[in-house]
Amino acid sequence: MESDRSASVTVMTSAPRWFTETDDDHSARYVEQMRTLAAEGQDLAGEARLVDAMVKPGSRVLDAGCGTGRVGAALFDRGHRVVGVDMDPELIAAAREDHHGPLWIEANLAELDLPSLGESERFDAIVVAGNVLAFVAPSTETEVLVRLAAHLVPEGFVVAGFQIERYDLTEFDRHVADAGFVLEQRFATWDLRPWHADAEFAVSVLRPRPTE
Repeated sequence: MESDRSASVTVMTSAPRWFTETDDDHSARYVEQMRTLAAEGQDLAGEARLVDAMVKPGSRVLDAGCGTGRVGAALFDRGHRVVGVDMDPELIAAAREDHHGPLWIEANLAELDLPSLGESERFDAIVVAGNVLAFVAPSTETEVLVRLAAHLVPEGFVVAGFQIERYDLTEFDRHVADAGFVLEQRFATWDLRPWHADAEFAVSVLRPRPTE
């Protein structure tokens, strides 16, 4: 298992909706909400259980848009080598304070270049949970997916979940194709309830399009 190597690196940013469509105290309230839920014993590891079931023991996993680190920390506790990335300095600070072990990096997903920050090893899986893709900067959704693809091993995958009311599924599928992914599976929840047309949530498993 890797030692705690929390980084203090910041990549230049654009303007994600997480900042432009929320008030000034949004991040602080979110941190307190996650800490309260954890203190109450709420289940905050559903996404991590799915990813854990899909990868080999000791896999390298990227928690993209990691927030306060709940998913990445749960994966680390299951024996995986975890890097978490988020653009919000308050959330990254909370992740570093609350969850020792994973590497937490402050960076913009639309400009993600982990090798330039000393993390050159690619990932077996990337998890994008909690409406992350709905909060990126407008018109950067495809570029975010392109940057994630660049950090995967050839046989790796991305699993992304979001509320459909926040991110139109037709647009998402177009961005997926434009970024060079194919949709392998889709579910209505992180606990694998079958996909249906009236679902309010979509969990999609993406694989890089095979090269000829």
